[in-house]
Amino acid sequence: MPPQNALLAATGTTIFTVMSALAAQHGAINLGQGFPDTEGPAEVVDAAAAALKDGRNQYPPLTGVPELRQAVAAANRRFHGIEADPDREVVVTSGATEALAACLMAVLNPGDEVVLLEPLYDTYLPFVRMIGAVPRLVRLRPPAWSLPRAELAAAFGPRTKAILLNTPMNPTGKVFSAEELAFIAELVAKHDAVAICDEVYEHLTFDGHRHIPLMTLPGMRERSMRIGSAGKTFSLTGWKVGYVTAPAPLASLVAKAHQLLTFTTPPNLQRAVAVGLALPDAYFATLADGLARQRDLLSEGLSRLGFGVLPTHGSYFITADVSPLGFDGDDSAFCRHITETAKVAAIPVSAFYAGPDAPSHYARFAFCKRPEVLEEALDRLGRWAARRASAAD
Repeated sequence: MPPQNALLAATGTTIFTVMSALAAQHGAINLGQGFPDTEGPAEVVDAAAAALKDGRNQYPPLTGVPELRQAVAAANRRFHGIEADPDREVVVTSGATEALAACLMAVLNPGDEVVLLEPLYDTYLPFVRMIGAVPRLVRLRPPAWSLPRAELAAAFGPRTKAILLNTPMNPTGKVFSAEELAFIAELVAKHDAVAICDEVYEHLTFDGHRHIPLMTLPGMRERSMRIGSAGKTFSLTGWKVGYVTAPAPLASLVAKAHQLLTFTTPPNLQRAVAVGLALPDAYFATLADGLARQRDLLSEGLSRLGFGVLPTHGSYFITADVSPLGFDGDDSAFCRHITETAKVAAIPVSAFYAGPDAPSHYARFAFCKRPEVLEEALDRLGRWAARRASAAD
């Protein structure tokens, strides 16, 4: 066997792939991986299909087709009051995951430190470590997921280069408050750092909670790199179209990293996403309202079954405490068990932690599914719970 990359050799298959495969094997309803089970807006899909036949299928510009870069800049202005130069401050990527990698590559050198908030999306740490940077983990704790300000301040130091901030947050469903963001911004400025902002769920907030890009705070415009996702905004997760808004000096480095990673993104999908970003306000409001109803359906159903359901104000996900059910095992065992026996798949929240002593009794359920699918999942879990109760008697 020739020499291997030690980090990649030690990296397991992502939990989302593992649980989705297990769900398929057992005929389970997949509430684990966060993808909708309906298609996105018809006009966006139709635009992608039409663009395949318009004779522009060769390499598009490295940073993205002009139509999409202009649409991203216009959406920044429309939704958040952010002014961005589409030619110098917007880069289109092959999904938000690539955007994350490109942003980290743009600012980190080996030995630099980057602050990460747990629980965290499972690609963050491998990206940081592949670059040779040093992660500094700060843990948010359930059920409130409040920002631990003293711990966060202590994580910043003379070698801090960046913080990676995810809001609305996966898996917690937390939407960071204006006060929390102001505290983060103060630390970023004080330590002359950069904020890499994973904002893929920016349009998926509920209960009056509003997404505030860190880039809009005083002093953050020149220190923030803002990542968006067409997959999440238009329920087309397989398209893998993302975009970065950043100050020109950083955007140019993101473009160089993108050049090395994928070089470009399918031009027909880019032009279709430009159509989507120009949809009326009603589309974005309806998207969030529909998801809020699906969240409530699943949340209330899980609560009736005895789960301890935590509040969620954004994203696709509910976090539920499984300990009230009296299951003999940790969250990984629980999620595997219900996938195999109840035929409903979820993700163990411990998979979103890297540090020791992670919580081991929470499961993440995705509610971005049709109401009838959520109801069937609840029925299956109800029958599973009844069987357990009968066996206990």
